[in-house]
Amino acid sequence: MGYFIQGLTMGLAYVAPIGLQNLFVINAALTHTRRRALLTALIVIFFDVTLALACFFGIGAIMQRYEWLQMVILLVGSIIVIYIGIGLLKAKVEEIDTTKSALSVQKTISSACVVTWFNPQAVIDGTMMLGAFHVTLQGAQSIPFITGVASASCLWFTGLTLIISIFSSKFNSKVLRVINIICGIIILFYGGKLLLDFALMIIK
Repeated sequence: MGYFIQGLTMGLAYVAPIGLQNLFVINAALTHTRRRALLTALIVIFFDVTLALACFFGIGAIMQRYEWLQMVILLVGSIIVIYIGIGLLKAKVEEIDTTKSALSVQKTISSACVVTWFNPQAVIDGTMMLGAFHVTLQGAQSIPFITGVASASCLWFTGLTLIISIFSSKFNSKVLRVINIICGIIILFYGGKLLLDFALMIIK
């Protein structure tokens, strides 16, 4: 149980900071029905858990071995993140109104995949954090630890969705517009930082 709790607390610390996944889940909770928002959360949880498993059981070794792979992830990821940020800034009030119809399931799946697996910061942070923990654990200790990490993802994204959905009536289209602008600016800075990291890797 000790390693499960350790994984749970570490997992919460990993997913709690505002990032692309959280913004995606929050937007779904504000603009979709509660049932559809929970479906979105479950899809994000699937990709988040699979990424955690990949980071924990081996992607770190691959990335540490091939610097060019790190550079590719940084470059492609930064472009995608900047594109998402610009899209949020350009979105009109009508486009983020709470009466907006939900994305198709296929579009939700592809978007959730992008904000998780094509989020270089999540890949790198997950690799460094989970990979480092994996090195310190024995075989029998690894399973309860990574189970705790996966449980943290389930608790966080479903809890976030329910809380935002319950209070979604407090948000009108103008408030959503302000939120999108703030989130768009944050994401643009985030994408710019990743692009800077890529440039530093080239000139070092």
